[in-house]
Amino acid sequence: MKTVRLHDGTPEGRRVPALGQGTWHMGEASANRQAEVAALRQGLDLGLTLIDTAEMYADGGAETVVAEAIAGRRDEVFLVSKVYPHNAGGTKLVAACDRSLKRLKVERIDLYLLHWRGGIPLAETVAGMRRLQQQGKIGLWGVSNLDVEDLEELGSSLPDCAANQVLYNLQARGTEYDLLPFCRQRDMAIMAYTPIGQGSLLGKPAVRAVAARHGASPAQVAIAWTLRTPGVISIPKASRAEHVHDNAKAAGLTLTPEDLAELDAAFPPPRRKRPLEML
Repeated sequence: MKTVRLHDGTPEGRRVPALGQGTWHMGEASANRQAEVAALRQGLDLGLTLIDTAEMYADGGAETVVAEAIAGRRDEVFLVSKVYPHNAGGTKLVAACDRSLKRLKVERIDLYLLHWRGGIPLAETVAGMRRLQQQGKIGLWGVSNLDVEDLEELGSSLPDCAANQVLYNLQARGTEYDLLPFCRQRDMAIMAYTPIGQGSLLGKPAVRAVAARHGASPAQVAIAWTLRTPGVISIPKASRAEHVHDNAKAAGLTLTPEDLAELDAAFPPPRRKRPLEML
C-alpha cells in the first residue's frame, strides 16, 4: 500500500496509507449500521487503516459506527475526526474533543481537523489544538476546506499543520492551480474527500473508457486518479463490503500517460484561480 508522510516534528514523520475510508452519511439509519461496521472492518483487513469521521456526521452517529468497527483493533487504525467551526475554540473545543473521544471509545484521536472556517479566529483554534496535544487527547492537528489565504494566516503555526482535507476529484480540480502546490511545498498532506464525486463520475464516458482498458471499475479509476499525486490521501466512503473491495483495488491501479491525457481532455485542469469548492 502506498503511504503518505504526515510531518509530526520528527525527521521520518508519520506514515499513513494513501487510501483510507470515509464515513460521511454513516450512522444516519440504524438499519444500515451492521453493514457499515462490516464495511469498515473489511477495509481494515484490506489495509485501509486510515478512517476519517467527524462530529458533524449524523450528529456523532458516524463516530459510534467507527467505534464499533475498530473495537479490539485500535492499534491498527489511524483515526481522523473533525470539529465543528463553532466548537473550535476555548472550552468548547475541549468539550467537543471529549465528546468525540467518548463516542469513538478511544483515548486519543490521531489527527484532529477544523472542519471548515467559522467565526472563531484561527489563532485561537491552533492554541486549543496545541493544548489538546499536550493533554494527550490528539496526536496531530490540521484543517479542512481552507484555501491558500487561510493557510497563510496560520503564520508561524503553518509548519505544524499536518493536513488539509478538501474536495478533490476529476470534476473538482480547482485546488491544483495553487492550493495543492502550496501544501506540497510545505510538506502538508492533502486529504481528498468525495474522490468519486458522490457517484457522478461513474457514468462519465472518459472514466468508463479508461476503466475498460484496465479491466477496472470507474470508481477505481476515479480514486486512482487522486492517488497519482504525491502527498494526497484519498478517503472514499463505502457502506458495503463489496464496495470496499472495489475501492481497495484502486491502490494497485497505475494510470498511464495516455489515460491521464484522456481524462484531462474530458476534465480540464484549471487555468486560473477558482473559489475553493466545498460540499
